Amino acid sequence: MKYQKFNKINLPNRTWPNAEIRKAPIWCSVDLRDGNQALIKPMSLEKKVRFFNLLVEVGFKEIEIGFPSASEVEYEFTRHLIENDLIPDDVSIQILTQAREHLIKKSAEALHGAKNVIVHLYNPTSTMQRDVVYGKSQDEIIDIALDGVKWIKEYFIDFEGSVRFEYSPESFTQTELDYAVTISNAVIEAWNPQGNEKMILNLPSTVESATPNVYADQIEYMSTNIVRRENVLISVHAHNDRGCAVASTELGLMAGADRVEGTLLGNGERTGNVDIVTVGLNMFTQGVNPELDFSNVDKIVEVVEEVNEIKTHIRHPYVGELVYTAFSGSHQDAIKKGMNRQEEDTLWYVPYLPIDPKDVGRSYESIIQINSQSGKGGVAYILDSVFGYKIPKAMEPHVGKMIQGVSDKLDGVVSEAMIGNYFEEHFMNREEYYAVKNIDISIQKGETIVEGEFFVGEERSVCKQKAEGIIEAVSLVFESLGVRFEVIDYHEHALSIGKDASAVAYFSVEVNNKRHYGVGTGRNISYASINALVSALNISR
Repeated sequence: MKYQKFNKINLPNRTWPNAEIRKAPIWCSVDLRDGNQALIKPMSLEKKVRFFNLLVEVGFKEIEIGFPSASEVEYEFTRHLIENDLIPDDVSIQILTQAREHLIKKSAEALHGAKNVIVHLYNPTSTMQRDVVYGKSQDEIIDIALDGVKWIKEYFIDFEGSVRFEYSPESFTQTELDYAVTISNAVIEAWNPQGNEKMILNLPSTVESATPNVYADQIEYMSTNIVRRENVLISVHAHNDRGCAVASTELGLMAGADRVEGTLLGNGERTGNVDIVTVGLNMFTQGVNPELDFSNVDKIVEVVEEVNEIKTHIRHPYVGELVYTAFSGSHQDAIKKGMNRQEEDTLWYVPYLPIDPKDVGRSYESIIQINSQSGKGGVAYILDSVFGYKIPKAMEPHVGKMIQGVSDKLDGVVSEAMIGNYFEEHFMNREEYYAVKNIDISIQKGETIVEGEFFVGEERSVCKQKAEGIIEAVSLVFESLGVRFEVIDYHEHALSIGKDASAVAYFSVEVNNKRHYGVGTGRNISYASINALVSALNISR
């Protein structure tokens, strides 16, 4: 075999499977470094500043801004943020450096004048890296890390701002666990955090090599075996080579991690970093405040797409164009019923929607879209939510069948505007054969009197009729003119969504043992009802 399975972790007393995520971790965005290095076209200074401002707006308090000792562009960006006072006082900027003296010296120069910094030291530790890249022993790799700690202490000794230290045994998940503990403990003791100081131990899944439960085992093992745990924040940094970065991060938090590094929408090397938006909103749907502001995901998508020049997939969790949209008829019907019973400020309880779209800045208008797979419930939902037409339940199949026929002809999605137009053209205020015009309605001695022009084809009759109600009077006139039908169903309601008319009515009539629906609008219920009855008669022909 060319490939082999990843070894299981011997952790018989693991506790993470019974743990829950109860609070937000410390978040650190690595969009401006780890994300930027993965772009076909790296960000310009202007784009970096725009992205940095977005990260601050979303609520990140720790932002990795670059590798200033490795690139003049990143050095200039670091200086630009500091010299132009663009970093809020409660935000720490993080920079990356290898364990090389000249790189650490230049990093200190780049950060001069910053108020709060995190110096992130890394060196690869895995068997593969030691053998293939470095050709060094375990002890020699430890010496590299300790030299890095020594140089950071030396070059940042007089730094005026707050300096925090982070160490990453890069390729951690492919490093022997006992050795990962050994090198991490050596670094912790060398840094020697005091009192309430907490250094960061970042344990990256640099190349995702196993299932998320294995990563959780590794995190729990480290959490329970490193020294001075009370002075150490364990950070996870999951890549997505197996498509499991979100799961790995969540299980890593359950296993004891305190902090998460990732990017907005998951950009990063190869298949990317963990998507912090997804992880955060997963927490949100479980009743945990992520302490990041995702109330306008469309703005996040807009900025990330423009800066990274990468299009977001339409099915991307929470932010994709179609993630709140149902095409299936059964799904649409369930969503319609859920939305109809959902009350403001109550427990979210809508089928197929794990989150209220309004919580992330989306409208309800895109929840349901109509194509040939759609059903009556979806069409009824759009007619109600967009146009204000609350069609009777029994009418839904008639309308759904008509719109489905339109979709079949178009071979695609029928827009909301088209649904409204086709509905109104087919069902509403029809008078091509039967018509009532110049109607006058009055009440005398408890009786309703209807007088007006009644049309049956080309025949015009001026009629006057008394009855107990308007519809009875109109019906009696048409029956006197030889029109045979039976009124089966009737509904009415006020209408206010963008219409000149103030009322709408729905009539069902039976002609020759077949049921037909018509809709009418008018300045009041009386006129709307007459128009609905006449529409139903025209549709029956």
